[in-house]
Amino acid sequence: MGEAAKTVIFEIERRNSTDENSYWEKFELPYKANMNVISALMEIRRNPVNMEGKKTTPVNWDMNCLEEVCGACSMVINGKARQSCTALVDQLEQPIRLQPMKTFPVVRDLVIDRSRMFDSLKKVKAWVPIDGTHDLGDGPRMPERKRQWAYELSKCMTCGVCLEACPNVNDKSDFIGAAPLSQVRLMNAHPTGAMNRDARLNAIMGEGGLASCGNSQNCVESCPKGIPLTTSIAALNRDTTVQMFRNFFGSDRMVD
Repeated sequence: MGEAAKTVIFEIERRNSTDENSYWEKFELPYKANMNVISALMEIRRNPVNMEGKKTTPVNWDMNCLEEVCGACSMVINGKARQSCTALVDQLEQPIRLQPMKTFPVVRDLVIDRSRMFDSLKKVKAWVPIDGTHDLGDGPRMPERKRQWAYELSKCMTCGVCLEACPNVNDKSDFIGAAPLSQVRLMNAHPTGAMNRDARLNAIMGEGGLASCGNSQNCVESCPKGIPLTTSIAALNRDTTVQMFRNFFGSDRMVD
C-alpha cells in the first residue's frame, strides 16, 4: 500500500457575531508545499467541510496585500499574534490553532474591528498637514541621518500586533498603545509635521497616553516589521517632559 497522504489540521476559534459566544471547529486539509495560513483558509472557503465531515460556513478573515505590508491579516496563531500571510505551515506546530486578536472587538470568526487604532491616530494627529489646493513642489529635505530612522518608524502597517501583545492595552484601559505613540515621534520629526508638535505631545500627555505604558517591551518583541517602538517611547518621554515645562512656564517657541 502507498504511504498515506500528508494532511494539515487546523483548530479555529469561531464566532458568528460580536455578541455570540465563540466555539472551536476543526478542519483537515491536504498538505501542499509552501502552504501558508492564508492559503489554508482559502482552501477551507472553497470547501467548508469540517473534520467531522459536516458542511459548515466558510471561515471569515481579513486579508489584502499578502506581502506583510497592509497589516489586515493579523490573528493569533498558536498563541502568538502575527501576520497569517507569512505564517508558513511547515514552521508551525500542529494542530495549528487560529484565534482572533482579543484586544479588538471580534466582528466574526477571525475578523476584528481595528477602529480603536485609527481613532488613536486621529487623537494624536498622526499626519502631516499640507495645503492641497495647489502644487507645493518638492517638500523640505530631511537630514539623511534623521531620514534613516524615520523610515524605520514609517514601516508601521497598523496591524495591531503590538497592542495585542501589550498587557496594558485591554478593555479596562484607554492606553492607545505603542503604534500610535511611535507615529507621534515620526510626524514630529518631519519638518512640516513639526508645526503641530505641541498638539501631538499634549495629546499623549493626557488620558491613555505615555503615562499608561508599563514598559513591558512586549511591543518591540512582537512587531512584525521590527520597529524600535520602545526607543520612540523613551524619546517621547523626554519630549513630553520638556513640553510640560513649556506649558507650565509659558513659551513662544512652538517648534524646535
